[in-house]
Amino acid sequence: MIDIDHAAPRRRLPVFTGILVLIALAILISLGTWQVERLHWKEGLIADIAARQAAAPVPLADVDAMAAAGGDIEYRKVTATGRYINNKERHFFATWRGQTGYYIYTPLELADGRILFVNRGFVPYDNKEPEMRMQGQLTGEQTVTGLAREKLPGKPSWVVPDNDVAKNIFYWKDLDVMAESVGLETASVIPFFVDADSTPNPAGLPIGGVTQVDLPNDHLQYAFTWYGLAAVLVVVVAISWFRKGAKTPQQ
Repeated sequence: MIDIDHAAPRRRLPVFTGILVLIALAILISLGTWQVERLHWKEGLIADIAARQAAAPVPLADVDAMAAAGGDIEYRKVTATGRYINNKERHFFATWRGQTGYYIYTPLELADGRILFVNRGFVPYDNKEPEMRMQGQLTGEQTVTGLAREKLPGKPSWVVPDNDVAKNIFYWKDLDVMAESVGLETASVIPFFVDADSTPNPAGLPIGGVTQVDLPNDHLQYAFTWYGLAAVLVVVVAISWFRKGAKTPQQ
């Protein structure tokens, strides 16, 4: 006789297993498809950034208006004219081509009295203080061309050190604190930065053109991984079913 109490669970188990397999397969395929969508988005973003960098520079007023309207200003080429306030420069800890040093953020006072913080470029560690690079302290009216960079909404990560305002060492670009620490009213500060281009400065410092566009694009690899796992799952299940089917039931 057949033991009904024990036979029922054995009949339900393959159904339950099949449901789990289908759920796992759906998840893997969904993850693969999501990575393909991310791939298309990332490729479009990279192409857009490249186009912005290659475009002719536009007046600062145009980018400022775009920012005020909530537009995407990141990496748009812009030109601005004003006078550098050299005694209020801020120093952002950075590395450039394997060398440790600082990016020099100097307020540029515009004709209308507003302030634009310009990343003039990189100086080695030993050239942090202005007196070590006096020839590069530009005076008089200057025109700078560079890339607009958006203001950070907050500290990027908990692993990033806190800014040491007293020593004028910034580990993340806090525009408001940069302005306040040198006595500038945040209301008069344009709410984004400009990274200066590679136009040489006197005596070679700061070194401009330091904007780094590093957008990892591993989505295709991830998509292959998820789709590959889905294919492996199908193969494993198919082999398992065929092996069970090949077995001769014992009498």
